Amino acid sequence: MAIVSSRRSFLKSVACFALLPGACGGSVKLDRLGANDVILAFGDSLTFGTGAGPTESYPAVLERNIGHKVVNAGVPGEASAEGLARLPEVLEEVRPKLLILCHGGNDFLRRLDESKASDNVRAMIKLARGKGIAVVLLATPKPGLPPYMPKFYGEIAAGERIPFRHGPSQCHGLRANRRGVAEGADESRRDLARLHSKSRHLSS
Repeated sequence: MAIVSSRRSFLKSVACFALLPGACGGSVKLDRLGANDVILAFGDSLTFGTGAGPTESYPAVLERNIGHKVVNAGVPGEASAEGLARLPEVLEEVRPKLLILCHGGNDFLRRLDESKASDNVRAMIKLARGKGIAVVLLATPKPGLPPYMPKFYGEIAAGERIPFRHGPSQCHGLRANRRGVAEGADESRRDLARLHSKSRHLSS
């Protein structure tokens, strides 16, 4: 049940950031996406959807929910240094308006230097923003008893003034499940409808 709840919260948060940033609360705002703008979901197996199937990954569900093209650029097993090396070519190919970045989990699993992961995540954000691409940062938990969220994600988000959320699972070893994604999708659709209604009311 905790996985289902976290997935609902995650899907709602990303949909809110993507479509109605002014209604999401908090001090960091994003420009609203245009009808033809593309979202790039970039990361490792959590983005790819390992264990969920290609139509059940969070980028696929998000695309169905919000009506914008969401490109899934997740590579299972990829560490942050490999992601940083891959990102420039992907940005050039996709030309997104918004980057959803979820990286670092494999660094933790391989017990790589956390400071290097932090540097790589920050470099990916700066690379995208240097091209005028908005960024939402998704944090990946570090394995432990219990798993915990490294502080550097929040510190990077605050320093770069970008939106920040926990990623699509509360534990990197837990993959997506059909029920969790489906229930999250249904709830996020209802919330988006309410947010659109609120947005129209505030602008009238």
